[in-house]
Amino acid sequence: MNGTPSAAHSPCPEGAGSGRAWRVLHLEDSEPDHALALAHLQRGGMRVLARRIETRAEFRAALDEPWDVVLSDYHLPGFTGLDALQMLREHTKAGGADLPFILVSGQIGEDTAVEAMRTGAADYLLKANLARLAPAVDHAIAASRMQRARIAADQELQASRKRLSELAQHLQTSVEAERQAIAREIHDDVGGSLTALKFELDWIRRHAESETIRQRALAALETVTSAIEASQRIMQNLRPAILEQGLVAALQWQTSRFEKRTGIECEFRTHEAYLAMPLELPAGVPLVAYRTAQEALTNVSKHAQATRVVVDLSLIGGVLSLEVSDDGRGLSSVDLAKVRSFGIRGLHERASTVGGWVDLSSGASGTSLILSVPLGPGFGAPSARPAALPDPDDAESSAWSVL
Repeated sequence: MNGTPSAAHSPCPEGAGSGRAWRVLHLEDSEPDHALALAHLQRGGMRVLARRIETRAEFRAALDEPWDVVLSDYHLPGFTGLDALQMLREHTKAGGADLPFILVSGQIGEDTAVEAMRTGAADYLLKANLARLAPAVDHAIAASRMQRARIAADQELQASRKRLSELAQHLQTSVEAERQAIAREIHDDVGGSLTALKFELDWIRRHAESETIRQRALAALETVTSAIEASQRIMQNLRPAILEQGLVAALQWQTSRFEKRTGIECEFRTHEAYLAMPLELPAGVPLVAYRTAQEALTNVSKHAQATRVVVDLSLIGGVLSLEVSDDGRGLSSVDLAKVRSFGIRGLHERASTVGGWVDLSSGASGTSLILSVPLGPGFGAPSARPAALPDPDDAESSAWSVL
């Protein structure tokens, strides 16, 4: 009877069923053809629980129920098998189950069969040759289950990557917060104590009657001065106060400091407008760009054997780009494959915290590292607030004005 479930059983079920009755939705306007299809499934060793329906409305309503496969005739009352396949695809897009669809017809042309497969049918068969029906259903159900498993695995992988990215962002934020706290303690406690000690030693030097004591006090003053300078460098590495004057100023100071420290020629390039007015950037982006340049320059000084480095900051098409390139020996595949090569990995993770990415290219002429960060609407234009760039020689000492 139309719309009534019917079952086909086998005493020794094999194949896709493995003892389970598969639920089959059968779009078929002929009861004898429906019975013949069930007989072929039974002969193929399958156990099925099937329902025969004929109309578009019945099919639309039945799609809300759990099924394992859809068998469909091509010529149906008021619509075709291709119409039914399109309804199934739309139901799947709306959140319904993605069911395998097999077209079974008495007369179906090659063009129609190709169109059905292109649209998403799992298979097509002729009613005059149903010997392949059971294997086709078996294969379609197995393929559908594998596809759902792959989709579920991909979704879990995406969720895992999202959680990992959130964790990386949290760790980066925590690290920067801890660095800021340590830098503040160095400034307030260590810096204050060293400054006070410097004043006391200078007083002793000026009031000492013995030349020996004055010389010892002077030597102690030099030691304290070196300690203050070291503390300043540590504080700048922990939390670059120069960033408060803008990314351009910070990178200009950083490249100048790198050149003086290493002896490697280092040039900073950017648009002239950004030299007169600071860039307005989203929160977090300046620090990511600064740390990226810092890590890249550190790698150059340690490994590149370069004689020249260029740091280029640009803003094109709403994307902030920072490129650090050198003329060194380049990176080999062995260098990039090192198990404990966390520097480059850290740059990728840091860039992802602001929605950016890092591209790395290397060859015989040197290495180029590019940080790209898409900016939201309204960002990237120079600020209306004029700002004078600091003297690189004075930028470091500006953190401790008392010194």
